[in-house]
Amino acid sequence: MGTARLAAVAAILSLAAPAADPDWRRELERWRQEREAKLTAEDGWLAVAGLVWLREGENRVERFGVVELRNGRVTLRVDGGAMVTVDGRPAREVDMKPDSPGPATVARAGDRSLNVIRRGGRYGVRLKDKNSKFRREFAGLRWFPADEAYRVNAKLVRHGRPSTIQIANILGQTEPRTSPGYVVFQLGGRERRLEPVLEDSGELFFVFKDPTSRQETYQAGRFLYVPMPPGAELTLDFNKAHNPPCAFNPYTTCPLPPRQNHLTVPVRAGEKRYEAK
Repeated sequence: MGTARLAAVAAILSLAAPAADPDWRRELERWRQEREAKLTAEDGWLAVAGLVWLREGENRVERFGVVELRNGRVTLRVDGGAMVTVDGRPAREVDMKPDSPGPATVARAGDRSLNVIRRGGRYGVRLKDKNSKFRREFAGLRWFPADEAYRVNAKLVRHGRPSTIQIANILGQTEPRTSPGYVVFQLGGRERRLEPVLEDSGELFFVFKDPTSRQETYQAGRFLYVPMPPGAELTLDFNKAHNPPCAFNPYTTCPLPPRQNHLTVPVRAGEKRYEAK
């Protein structure tokens, strides 16, 4: 093929595949930076240093004192001499509200913090330490190249009445979550469907899996948050698909994608599988 013909073909291809919107690229880069900043923050997921499931009665937690579980109520009784604060004030005995429905009460002792989580019918104590191994040894996030082909228009088909779907987690528990409907969109030349749950923030929360989980992305699936649209139209930007906390830290609990959210088309966009040092 001659030089002139090659130049002509290149010009045609450049017209067929226009450059990505620079404003979108800048916004996506800001989002990725914020994503990593939240993950690596002193109280982020990398700071989680332990998870202790509570038994009924008294449970001792080093540096804090005794955490007592009685009929679904959790109380922290601080050891004498321990310097523990809640909301910046010294604490001796505290009613510890769990993260569900939240907000959770947070007790702090130096570089460490403690809060109570509730998963199904179980209560646990989550410990954070800003000097945790996972935070110190964080290797950085890896991303697929930004690709507007994975930023797709979608339509929310709302359920006619309040509906719930069962969401399992890595502990083997299953919880019902409110679902406003399902979303339909085109990807890979076919119509696809995902079913989100509704977060307290008002966002749609998608937990999904696709064939890239075999080698390229996190094995259990990825997350995607989208603002609830006022009508039916919305945009799914899979360039913002990201790993759950369990991809970085064994002391976290994560939901798993329901069967209807297993896509058959590879989604080579968003966050890749984490590779620790």
